[in-house]
Amino acid sequence: MQTKLISDQEVQQYRAETKGTKERIHFNNAGSSLPPDVVVDTVISYLKEEAIYGGYETEAKYSQQLNNTHSLIARLINTDEGEIALVENASSAWGIAFNGIDFKPGDGVIISEMEYVTNLIGYLNAEKTHGIKTKIVYNDEHGNFDLQGLKNAITAKTKLIAVTHIASTTGGMIPVVEIGKIARKYNILYLVDACQSVGQVPVDVKEIDCDMLSVTGRKYLRAPRGTGFLYVRKQILDKIKLSFIDGFAVKSVSLDEFKLKDDARRFELYEKNRAITLGLSKAVEYALNIGIDRIWQRIQQLATLMRRQLNHIDGITVHDIGDQQCGIVTFSVSGFEAPAIKAKLAEKQINVSVGQAHSTLIFMNKHHLTSVVRASVHYYNTEEEILLLCNELGLLLKTVIA
Repeated sequence: MQTKLISDQEVQQYRAETKGTKERIHFNNAGSSLPPDVVVDTVISYLKEEAIYGGYETEAKYSQQLNNTHSLIARLINTDEGEIALVENASSAWGIAFNGIDFKPGDGVIISEMEYVTNLIGYLNAEKTHGIKTKIVYNDEHGNFDLQGLKNAITAKTKLIAVTHIASTTGGMIPVVEIGKIARKYNILYLVDACQSVGQVPVDVKEIDCDMLSVTGRKYLRAPRGTGFLYVRKQILDKIKLSFIDGFAVKSVSLDEFKLKDDARRFELYEKNRAITLGLSKAVEYALNIGIDRIWQRIQQLATLMRRQLNHIDGITVHDIGDQQCGIVTFSVSGFEAPAIKAKLAEKQINVSVGQAHSTLIFMNKHHLTSVVRASVHYYNTEEEILLLCNELGLLLKTVIA
């Protein structure tokens, strides 16, 4: 069945439900999206009730809604709520998963050139502390992940395949479903960093066939900062060691022993911000009500328009390559450093970001880039906003020529 397009009327509704769209043009959704008003109101209302009635008392009142967060996330990525752990961000989720693996000296880890800086540091640290061996599978000349190169990199010592689905500083995408088939064929653990994916792209962990998946709330999910979650396949729960345990992680304890919970909540800590957890729940619900397929379709349309318009401007180079591209658009402007472009656009109430080399070090070094301008679209953006962005960039370039 064909996905129903998000109509112009619906876009205007979503914008009316997002106060931030009245103030400025926001093309920094890959950094932190503008939250819907219902998310903001939910967080503020909860905090006010805590202040009046008490933290524990307010938690008890909203216990059903708070617990429902796991269920909503499970619907979002097509899994069971027992495979979801709520954490404060994608880095925490990724760190719990990666550092929980029982690495031995000589174990192999295969990664891609798209890896985020936090993950790269994790690999380097594991090389020093556990003696693992990391192999990089590079994209081909067209920007596509080399699936045959992945197969060739696998050895009897390969313990983990870990990839970032969508990188921080480029619009290309990694074929996570195809990689999952390879990981399963060779019975290798498979970890996916989906911090830029969930909320933008349909993510089905059963289709991807990954063992672990890390996600943040603040990006395309439009949730509050300080929210995120970790998916862990139930079959490997006991293979992931816990680096820190509190009373919330156990189902029983005596003076002699304790038993961990049977689900992914063993990776959670008791003390967390309930207000933003409820905000995350509302954000996920908001996205589900629109439909991720519809969101993804509109994002692709807007990103394609932005790239086409940018490519028509002399002096602008778009850096996104690969057959699969997302809502992150990266480019350079002749005569300007990326931070200067960000500052100039901010004067016009247009938000973009700067993709620094260290954020995606392997990719950026390979392409000899020190920084790029990153403009990331979401479904509440409009074609008119894209044209305004391009117009401002054209005017800036004219000042260089003059």
